Amino acid sequence: MANVTDQIQAAIAGNKIVIFMKGSRNFPMCGFSAATVQIFEELGVPFETVDVLADEEIRQAIKTYSNWPTIPQVYIDGKFVGGCDIIRELYESGELQTLIESALAENAPQ
Repeated sequence: MANVTDQIQAAIAGNKIVIFMKGSRNFPMCGFSAATVQIFEELGVPFETVDVLADEEIRQAIKTYSNWPTIPQVYIDGKFVGGCDIIRELYESGELQTLIESALAENAPQ
């Protein structure tokens, strides 16, 4: 069994967009997680979620991994972007869409 840091790194490396959140994509367990999922749903882009409530080790380790104290946490193209407020600000300014487009374009056929 991989250690918890390896699990986090695998989730980040294996997905262009991953949200570490409370609950799941279909059943968010907090308002901030729900708001974050809603933004990505509205954009219609592929993303994965990791339920930190299902694994206390991941819930603690992700905070250390990112050096960010709160959940949800969004990673795009392997990089930590931020939590709900940052994602909302980036979405409203259009910067989030640009970040996502460049992340998804890297694997697009030329």
